[in-house]
Amino acid sequence: MKIHYLILPVICSVLFSGFYAGCGHGVLVRKLEYNAVTDNYRTYYEIFVGAFSDSNNDGIGDLRGLINRLDYLNDGNPDSLNSLGIEGIWLMPVMPSPSYHKYDVTDYCRIDRQYGTMDDFDELIGECDKRGIKLIIDLVLNHTSSQHPWFLKAREAVKTGDMDDTYARYYVLETEKISGKAWYEFEKTPDGIQYYYEGNFSPSMPELDLDNPDVLREISDIVKFWLDKGVGGFRLDAVKFYYLDEDIKNIIFLKWLNEECRKNYDEVYIVAENWSGDISIQNYYEAVNCFDFGMSGTSGDIYFAAQQIAGITEFAEDLAFYQKQVLEKNPRAVLNPFISNHDMDRAAGFLSVDDRAMQMAANLYILSSGSPFIYYGEEIGMKGSRGTASTDANRRLAMLWGDGDTVKDPRGSTYNSNNQTNGTVKSQSPDRDSLLNHYKNLIRLRNANPEIARGIIEPLNFSQYTSFGGFISNYSGSKAAVFHNTGETELKVDLSLYTDINFSVIRGYAGKGQAALNGGILSISGYTSAVIK
Repeated sequence: MKIHYLILPVICSVLFSGFYAGCGHGVLVRKLEYNAVTDNYRTYYEIFVGAFSDSNNDGIGDLRGLINRLDYLNDGNPDSLNSLGIEGIWLMPVMPSPSYHKYDVTDYCRIDRQYGTMDDFDELIGECDKRGIKLIIDLVLNHTSSQHPWFLKAREAVKTGDMDDTYARYYVLETEKISGKAWYEFEKTPDGIQYYYEGNFSPSMPELDLDNPDVLREISDIVKFWLDKGVGGFRLDAVKFYYLDEDIKNIIFLKWLNEECRKNYDEVYIVAENWSGDISIQNYYEAVNCFDFGMSGTSGDIYFAAQQIAGITEFAEDLAFYQKQVLEKNPRAVLNPFISNHDMDRAAGFLSVDDRAMQMAANLYILSSGSPFIYYGEEIGMKGSRGTASTDANRRLAMLWGDGDTVKDPRGSTYNSNNQTNGTVKSQSPDRDSLLNHYKNLIRLRNANPEIARGIIEPLNFSQYTSFGGFISNYSGSKAAVFHNTGETELKVDLSLYTDINFSVIRGYAGKGQAALNGGILSISGYTSAVIK
């Protein structure tokens, strides 16, 4: 389906239900006709349910709280301009677990009671469907909880000496500790043979034996259960640990899993966490989509470009080269850029909102190829780092709504979310220059130009500039160009010196200032990005 848009520069300052469109602050994207995205090129929003929104006043976020907040993410009405406009949600683990983070599962086909019921989940799926949101969930397959019934049954089997028991073969058990892996005492057989189990993350997270056909059947049943429920796919945790540092075996397993998921659901979206360098990640793209860690954090391409440590030309060239390498591995691949997630220090802690580095970082990755992932609270500049307590709970603090929501910081955190802030949703909503409204405008700009997400990137060489540059994105016979000015000074650039394409239309801009096109001359304010055709 075609998507028709009209992008209108606004002559005077106007406030639309908290969304500002006016001179010097970007453009308002007005949709004359809207067709919901039906492919896998979406803007995703990662949510830690336990810290997002609390519906029953117990201090723990829950599915009902998320349902109550869906209109904030996407109200299903693209003309309202009230919501962020996201088209995908990734839920961190929602299955029963003894931990606050829930990455140690005790039942793969239920909802943790702290988060609600399966009826709540079914309602969430239905409400997402109404809004055109694809919901994907975290799936942890390299290990279970040590309290999982499978592990408890395996323990009993070893104690009785029944090593042929089905569940004794579900886990990686050895009579000797193999070097390079983490081993813990399990049980002794009646004749005194000591068994050890592999647990590379924690003694409470025993590793599954993914070579066992019975385990594969369990996994096949699990993914079918959730896909039949209506989820749109999975985020796969720690895929390098399926077979510890055995990339070839990991990729083979992921290909099998991908095929299992696509048996009846060809549009399923799978994205894997392989926290490695670009070359390793590109290899894993052969099997499934992967997060692009080379773009993230304080050592990533986005940070270097937003902080003007590296030029925009270098950023565009790196992005084009990376996309080319990935597509050679898998022509169906979709890139997944991001700047921070639940395992990393929050981006607003190392990118200043006041200096507009945060806004420019957002422009750099959201106006790029693939499906960008926003970490909850990123759009309001929430902060949070492991700190001296060295706990990831500090990176997963309570969402700052500012309206009396009773959700509390997670168990184990040593920071107070109210002290890790650039403001709340409530305080930023009416502020025309807030980070929140910047994200709203930015996502609409991206959605108004489908070439950005789906096109093949052709970098343009503006190497004499550090703070200015861009690329052309070619999609289905249409070309759109994205330009960034990460410096504070307005620039006038004769584009005809760098490309033979005759650009004639400003499709929109996002940032502190504005952009204009006069003949082949692009005028672009500082801290601003523009899309032209």
